[in-house]
Amino acid sequence: MPLWWALPFAGLLLSIATGPLLFHHAWEQHYGKITAFWAALVIVPLAVAFGIPSATEAVLHALLTEYMSFIILLFALFTISGGILVAGNIHGTPLVNAGLLLIGAVLASIIGTTGASMILIRPILRANDNRPFNAHVAIFFIFLVSNIGGSLTPLGDPPLFVGFLRGVDFFWTTANLWQETLFVGGVVLAVFLAIDIILHRREGGAPKIKDPTPDTKVRIRGLANLPLLAGVIGAILLSAIWKPGVSVSVLGVSLELQDLARDAIILALALLSLRVSYKSHREANGFNWEPISEVAKLFAGIFICIVPVVAILKAGHDGALAPLVSLVTSPSGEPNDLAYFWLTGVLSSFLDNAPTYLVFFELAGGDPQHLMTSFASTLAAISAGAVFMGANTYIGNAPNFMVYAIARHRGVKMPGFFGYMAWSGLVLIPPFLIAGFLFFR
Repeated sequence: MPLWWALPFAGLLLSIATGPLLFHHAWEQHYGKITAFWAALVIVPLAVAFGIPSATEAVLHALLTEYMSFIILLFALFTISGGILVAGNIHGTPLVNAGLLLIGAVLASIIGTTGASMILIRPILRANDNRPFNAHVAIFFIFLVSNIGGSLTPLGDPPLFVGFLRGVDFFWTTANLWQETLFVGGVVLAVFLAIDIILHRREGGAPKIKDPTPDTKVRIRGLANLPLLAGVIGAILLSAIWKPGVSVSVLGVSLELQDLARDAIILALALLSLRVSYKSHREANGFNWEPISEVAKLFAGIFICIVPVVAILKAGHDGALAPLVSLVTSPSGEPNDLAYFWLTGVLSSFLDNAPTYLVFFELAGGDPQHLMTSFASTLAAISAGAVFMGANTYIGNAPNFMVYAIARHRGVKMPGFFGYMAWSGLVLIPPFLIAGFLFFR
């Protein structure tokens, strides 16, 4: 397949990157139609070139075996976490803020970057709403909670869940990325603490701002949702352990029974959360369906548009992306882990880290057993690049823009797209450079 088959994928990702910035109102009203347009530019040519049955099977395979499980998990984490309310007020001193960021980073690998971000962003904003300098808190929240902290389990970040769906063991990333995560996360948290101490001291001589949030005892409401989160984890572990060898065929696409059972359980837990949660808790969290609706529509288009890109990559040195294959492969034929780390990371910064992970996963061979053993360092480089560098821009990972929107709505003077990139360039790129040479050279 020639490279022009990748144009709809590139066009959709470019639309996602520029739409909210260049034509915000039109994008908000019509992003679903724009996504459908790019998806149609893949489906129709595939049907014409290869026949309707082949095109249908290729698209359905992407939607039923990967997208469905992916969006059900995101939906469940978003829904269940939306019923958990951290009520009350604390004062955002540097040590308190650093502690909250550390807690959020740990939670990110347990309940996902989306779940941890949605639970903790409002409490940390309330803690700092009387400080004149508070935008940096939300920025580092995106760095640590919405991205870096989610690198240790498939629950943590969408690209790792995509890897899990492709056959990567549940605890593989825990065992193989903990050093990289500890190093990068520790450095970024230390930088935050230093900046926050400096700004906190500078605020000492400024006129005091009355705290708009009354001092009340911190309480966690909606505790009935915690067992539901545990149930999501249990369902994923069950699908990794239970292999009955039974499958169901849907229009030529084989669906494994353990995957169907996992998705059904996770979806049921999400719906149960809506029944057991208090409406007042969700209202206090500012919960609404628009963020997950947008993610669902955009990712449906992404998973369709990536079908020909994956096919081209599978052709390896004989395909249209042979120069890219050569770039991440040494002259001896061995994978270049440092190149995988940076190429996956840079593209994850501007595209979306889940499909980017999938592209380089396929580029490295696509065999999970081989990647988890002989080429473990390569898979670690791909995983770290996709998760860590999703923090480089607002569009690198799904929770980034959610946090940005919530902070702006609460009056935080968040930097624009390129202003945020200045922060990420100064704070994140140096530890990424060091981590690359320490772990992937």
